[in-house]
Parts: sequence; structure tokens; C-alpha cells
Amino acid sequence: MTDTAVPANTEHTGTPVPAVPKQPGTPVPAASPKAGRRLRTGDLRRVVVEAREHATYRALVRHGAYVLGGTRVLTRRAWEARTTAMHSRMMRAAEIAGNEELVRQWEQRAYAYRFARHKRRMDILQMMLNAPKAIGSAVLTGAGVLFVLGLMLAGYNHDVRDVLTPLATVVEFVGWVAFIAGVLWEPLLYSLPLLALAGVWAVGRHRQTAPSWALPTGGDERDIVPDEGAILRALGNLGIAPLNKAIKDGWQPRWEQPTTRSGNGWHTQLQLPMGVTVEMINQKKKVLAHNLLRKPVEVWPTEPPRQPGTLDLWVADQGSLSGMVPPWPLLTEGTVDYFKGVPVAVSQRGEPIIGKLMAANYMVGGIMGSGKSSLVIALLLGAILDPLVIVEAYVMAYNTDYDPLRPRLRKLVKGDDDEDIEAALRALRNLRDEVTLRGKLLEELGDGATKVTRELALKDPRMRPKVVVFDECHELFMHKEYGKEAAELAIKVMKKARKTAITLVWVTVSPTADSLPRDVTRNTSHRVAFAVGDHVANDGLLGSGKHKAGVTATTLIPGEDVGTAVTVGFSSKPFEVVRAHYVARDPDKGIDEVTPVVTRAMGLYEGGTAVDEPTFQPADPLADVAAVLGNEVRVLAVEVLHRLAARNPEAYGSWGPTDLKRALEPFGAEQYKSNGVMVVARDRVQDAVLERLAEDVDDYDDE
Repeated sequence: MTDTAVPANTEHTGTPVPAVPKQPGTPVPAASPKAGRRLRTGDLRRVVVEAREHATYRALVRHGAYVLGGTRVLTRRAWEARTTAMHSRMMRAAEIAGNEELVRQWEQRAYAYRFARHKRRMDILQMMLNAPKAIGSAVLTGAGVLFVLGLMLAGYNHDVRDVLTPLATVVEFVGWVAFIAGVLWEPLLYSLPLLALAGVWAVGRHRQTAPSWALPTGGDERDIVPDEGAILRALGNLGIAPLNKAIKDGWQPRWEQPTTRSGNGWHTQLQLPMGVTVEMINQKKKVLAHNLLRKPVEVWPTEPPRQPGTLDLWVADQGSLSGMVPPWPLLTEGTVDYFKGVPVAVSQRGEPIIGKLMAANYMVGGIMGSGKSSLVIALLLGAILDPLVIVEAYVMAYNTDYDPLRPRLRKLVKGDDDEDIEAALRALRNLRDEVTLRGKLLEELGDGATKVTRELALKDPRMRPKVVVFDECHELFMHKEYGKEAAELAIKVMKKARKTAITLVWVTVSPTADSLPRDVTRNTSHRVAFAVGDHVANDGLLGSGKHKAGVTATTLIPGEDVGTAVTVGFSSKPFEVVRAHYVARDPDKGIDEVTPVVTRAMGLYEGGTAVDEPTFQPADPLADVAAVLGNEVRVLAVEVLHRLAARNPEAYGSWGPTDLKRALEPFGAEQYKSNGVMVVARDRVQDAVLERLAEDVDDYDDE
């Protein structure tokens, strides 16, 4: 009779293996020890996986990790509170960053802390030495007072036994206190470990010290407020392997700045673990925004220029891009100074965004219908409200955006025919000659002038400020006959125009390497990207590598985020997300807010009175802080905020400590702690003002 082999184990595959006939006389092979070990290892792995999937096991691990993690966090806090460990860590970080001044500051703080700690310890030791004498004196004094009271009571009642009544009353009171304490002591003693356990558990749960696989899977615990816990949960669910490993190993972030309210959103800074970069976070921006219950455009993770390895995260309020943009401030009244800028937009924080004109130029791009013209029109309307300004527009397409401004424009050319593009080329040639002429005029003045000022423009009509717009400029730069010369002229003019009060505005719907010469983008001070199709267009507008760094307009949704743009150069921050003011004009609906502004501008140009003193004065936080400090050496940061609000309620009325720090930090003049309170130093602010003036002079001298 032929024997048959036992069918293979079908537990893992689910498919039976056909029986193989065994040849007569063939010995049955012995089971391999390695195979047995592999089987046992596989079974163990399967048991672990099944245990992880079991709710009870996950709950035990989760709450146990909360207790252990909370204990570790509290222990570290206690250690840092009683030692100079934090000071040493900050000194090492400052030393790595090469900030010697900050190293010295932390050394001084560490010395002051050790001195104060030594003084406290000596005071405690002296108090212990003096304690017996003090206690004895107190007892004798108390007994004497009670004896005197007893004598007075006995004399009043004519009963000598009342001499001891006050003392007996005190003894009885002490007895009752001891009885109550005896009743409460034992339950309190037994409950202390439970209270301590609950405390460390709460800390561990808040810091999410449990492994990610053990966290609850049922329900969604996300909240619209992105506090530290929400941010850690969002980061832990991005699917970044090094970050997941760090969290599993018990990584606890160092919060450079706790989550605080900042305008229309929330701002925080935390140090990322080793092996994790801000670029990795940006690659998962859509997932991060989803985890924080936001749109991608409402979440901005970046790396501060002076804090490598730190995640700077700003999260806007839900729907902050869908509300109405405030009306343009100059819609019904006001005049402008070209040399101080014009309002063009508001940031997501609700702060006004000023479009600088003097020593500035613009690159504005985005797909059709994204809102490019809204920002450009606001910029031009502001410019023409200064009667000194000359405006020209060369539109290499057929549209009506600039038609309402025609009465105030010196020249308006529209069309994409060769003669229209040639007219734009001639304009660049004229600008090249004009910047040369203006440079010579500055030298002829002989009074040390390095740039055109309002006073010079009032004296000499040849120095009047000029704004020139080239819309659909890709038609010019990509023209087979005129493109190369146009690019060369544009670069020459932009490099020399800063000190001569000439502003160029380039507008395009096709921001690519071919349509926008790279040197033109490099020499552009203000770059604006509305909704774009890909990272090539984004970097063509904002600069090389911006998309990779997280400064990207690819997350803006066409048709939905109309008028919203990512900008570079409008402030000291690496970038700003802005919403352009919209000055409406819709003839079909009978709406026209542009024409009244142009009419008002024409009245000023043809002989109005508001020429020398424009009414619109954009806020300058650094200069305003210097003004409110006056001659005081140091002023409380809270007091500085009050003075700023009194000086300019519209600009500073809603400011808090974070806004003040964000405004002064780029200049190295931010508030700092002195004697336990935050102060602003006059010397720091004045040095920053002088340094900014020196940088402006150097920039003009380099031209």
C-alpha cells in the first residue's frame, strides 16, 4: 500500500497543497530545526500583531505610556527648574548657531541663577539655625499674652480660676485641630499616590507620550484650535518615517515659541528631531492641513532664516480666506506719497500690506481669473493719487482693465500686434536713457544726494516719479525679433532705476523660464504669485527653490481663492500670504468705484491743494517704537503696546506681544526679559533704525 504525505499546513496561505505520493523506501525527512524556529518566530510575530489589534492591550500600553511619559516630563521640568540644565542647553544651541552675544547672555543668566540659588540656601540654613530661638521666643511670648489675658479675665470675673481659661481654650483648640487632622490624614495619605499618578497620567496624555499604534482609533479627537497637542498629533500622522521613529522613541519637542494667537490665526515654533527637515513637512502639507482641519492655503510650515532645524508653523483660522476683504482705504478720500507707498492688500493676519513704490519693482503673475489685475489696479490708483507721479501702461493684449485710468495715464498702449510690442520696446529704450539722465542730474546737484526725494521732484519736473506697467510681458520677452533686446533693456533699467524714482511693474499669465528672463526675476524686489499651475511657474515668479521651501502658490484654488496671493518682498518676513483690495468695476451691474478715484486724482493733478502733505501715512513699526520710547532707556513691552495703540489705533490697536516681537525681531530689536519682565530697549531700537538707514544708503551707492 502506497503511503501519502500529510497535506501542508494551510493556515497562512489559505490554499491546500496537493498531496505528493511518497516513493516506497524513501525515508521521511526529519523536521528542520531552523524551520521550527522560523515557525515559532512567525507565530510570535502574529501574536504580537493580534495583541496590538486588541483594544484591551492597546489601552494598557497607552495608559502605561502616559504614566511613564508624564513622569519623565515632570522629572525633566523639576530638574531644569532646580539646576542650570536649561541654561547650558541654550548656551550650546547659541554656540552652535555662532551667536556669541546670546551665549554671553545665557552665561550671565546662569550666573545670576546660581547666585540667587546659593543665597536662598544660605537663608534657609540661617533660618534653621535661628528656628529654635525663634520658636522659643514665640512660645514664651504667646504664653505671656495668654497669662495677661487670664489675669484680666480673672479680675473682671473675680474668679482666680479664670487665669488659666485662655490657655485652656488654646489647648482645646489645638486638640480639635489635631483630631480633625488625624481623621483626614490617613485618607489623604492613601490618596496622595493616586493623585500623583493621575497628575503624571494627565501630563503624558496631553503630550501624547504613547506610541501611535496604541492611540485611540474610534472617533476623531481633532479640534479647530491648533494647540501643542493638536500639532503633535497632526505631525505624528504625516507618514514621515524618521518623525514616526522619533515619536516612538519618546521624542518630546522643544517649543521655541508656544502656540499663541497671532492676528487671524495661530503661530508656533518647535525644534524638529534629528533626521526630520522642514522640507519633509512641506512635502506633506496637504496632509498636515487635513490633520489640522484646514485648507492647504491656511497652513504655512517654514524654517526661520536664523533658526535652522526649527519648524515655524502659522495656521490661519478656518475660512479666513473666504470673508470679505476690507475696502480699499483710499476709496473715498486721501492722497498718497509715492515715496512712502500705497495700500494694496491685507495679510491673513489682517494687517495692512503696503506696496512700496520708491526703489521697488514688481513681478505679478498667475493664471487667468486669479485676481492679478486687482492688486495692480490698487497699486496704480494709489500712485495716481500723488499728483507728482507719471504713469504709463503697455498692455500686450486686448482688455479693458486699464481703460478707466486712461484720463490720468500719460500713455496707454493696448494690443499684441508687432507695432504694439515695438511700442513697449521703445518705452524700455526711453527708460534706459531716462535713468542715465536722472543719474547725471543727481550728480549735478552737488549736495550729496544719492536718490530722488520728494523735495527734488517738486523742484525739477525731470525728476518726477514714474510708474510703468508692462502687462502680458511674456509677449514682449518671447517675441522673436524684440525679445532678446527687451530682456537686456529690462535688466539694465531695473538695476539703475531704484534711486531714480522709476518703478517697473511686470504682469504675466505665463511665468516660465522662457517667458520671464531669470535676471529680470532676480532683480525684482516685490514678487506676487496668485494661483499657478505648477512649481515651475511658482519659482519663476517667487524665485528658485521657493516651492521646495514651502513658499508656494500651487495650493491656491483657481476660481475660489481669487485675489489671494503668495508674496515675497513686501515685509521683512520670508513671505506673506495676502488678499488684494478689490476696487470694483462692473458696468453690467452699474458698479464703478474706479472712476471716482480717477476723477479725484485728476483734480489733484490739474491743480489740487494736497500736494506737499499727503494724507496717507503707512505705519512703520520700527520708527513708531523709537518714537514712543522717547528718551527712556527701557520701557515695559506692555507699555510700548499701549503707546503704539494710542499713537495709531488703526494699525496697532489689536497688537499683542507676539506682533511686537514679529515686527522688531528682523532688526534685532525685539523685547527681552529684564528683572523678570519683558522690556524694549531704546539703544537696540535706535541702533536698528540707524542700521536700516545705513543699509539704504549702501544699496543706493551700489547702483
